[in-house]
Amino acid sequence: MNILYVGDIMGEPGVEVVEKVLPKLVKGKKVDLVIAQGENVSEGKGITVADFRRLEKAGVNFCTGGNWTTYREEIFPLLYDQKEPIIRPANYMAEPGIGYKYIRKNGKTTFVVSLLGQIVGRDSDKALRNPLQCIDSILEANKDNPRDATVVNFHGDFSSEKVIIGHYLDGRATLVVGDHWHVPTADARVQPGGTAHITDVGMCGVLDASLGVAFESVIPRWRDGKQTRNELETKGPRQFNAVLVDVSDSGLANSIEQIQQTL
Repeated sequence: MNILYVGDIMGEPGVEVVEKVLPKLVKGKKVDLVIAQGENVSEGKGITVADFRRLEKAGVNFCTGGNWTTYREEIFPLLYDQKEPIIRPANYMAEPGIGYKYIRKNGKTTFVVSLLGQIVGRDSDKALRNPLQCIDSILEANKDNPRDATVVNFHGDFSSEKVIIGHYLDGRATLVVGDHWHVPTADARVQPGGTAHITDVGMCGVLDASLGVAFESVIPRWRDGKQTRNELETKGPRQFNAVLVDVSDSGLANSIEQIQQTL
């Protein structure tokens, strides 16, 4: 079984990159399941139902969650619906939706969980359960449910947290994948216990930008201390970042491959 995890899809440029790259990649790599980080899809903030359906049409089978997932109320019914393949972070304590779901694709069942780490900035004061305690509870509650793979997405700012949860879940998950930075790290590997891990998978969107945001809108913030509004960059070369995991019959990982393309 081959699972492809696609990094943060950043706005319209990210969606266009996925639409262009994903169909050929799925065919060429014989991908059985595509999971993507969908919290930045619609203008960089959350995801509309229309954009979610557009990603499904492009070949995305499941969207994981992050700190912007619950920004748009129209997505709430889908977040609550067990049949809709989209989730928000499971360790939120007061946000709408569900933080883990099952998906069956190509005869295989995958359990997908999203977790939020400590987030610097606007969401740092939201009530969160401890992510390690939360995942322990979730895995215990679902231990008797048959599945072929378990994917845990960890959306956070701190590399130490991302590395720790990869180690903590080694042998208990197929893949533990970090995102939120929009910058891919070079540490993709299968750990000793058989769990594939990467600290951050990166993003899909404009390459010559600050994490998908136009340089002109953020340089005054860093240079002059001004409060500025993020403006998405729409011009220039684009990037696609993902990891491909080959899953063994045991539910652990045989290999993890970083996929990085510039268009």
